Amino acid sequence: MQATINSLETKVLGALEHVNDPEIDTVSIIDLGMVEGISAEDGVITIKLLPTFLGCPALNIIQKNIENAVKDIQDVREVNVQFIHHPAWTSDRISEKGRAGLKAFGIAPPPRLMESDGSWHVDCPYCGSTYVTMDNIFGPTACRSILYCKSCKNPFEAMKPISTLM
Repeated sequence: MQATINSLETKVLGALEHVNDPEIDTVSIIDLGMVEGISAEDGVITIKLLPTFLGCPALNIIQKNIENAVKDIQDVREVNVQFIHHPAWTSDRISEKGRAGLKAFGIAPPPRLMESDGSWHVDCPYCGSTYVTMDNIFGPTACRSILYCKSCKNPFEAMKPISTLM
């Protein structure tokens, strides 16, 4: 986000706090770390977003939800949403509030650190156990995998870690 922010940009940022991921309604695009920049000039709002994955099927929905959330702010004449790819989005951009929202939805947040061998470990979002196994690296979306907790016997999804170090 840019260092100086004007009052209209502050209002836009506040509106974006209520734009949730369409598939995970407990996490906003702000808390996912998707918003890279907001600018407001003469009532024209430009919002730069980092997709969590290239080819994410929810991008059109996210764009429409942003436009709907921002267009009714006083002094906004036009809303432009730009999907950018630099810097690359990483799972490190997810805020603590976002990590809590993922867990509340039943999705294990991505681990903060990868193991030296490239593996990653998550705790069960239901019981907190570390006794989990990977059922399938391919989950319902490109950014999630399916795991199974051997303690509470629940299957769950986990966000895949994405790092610039991978």
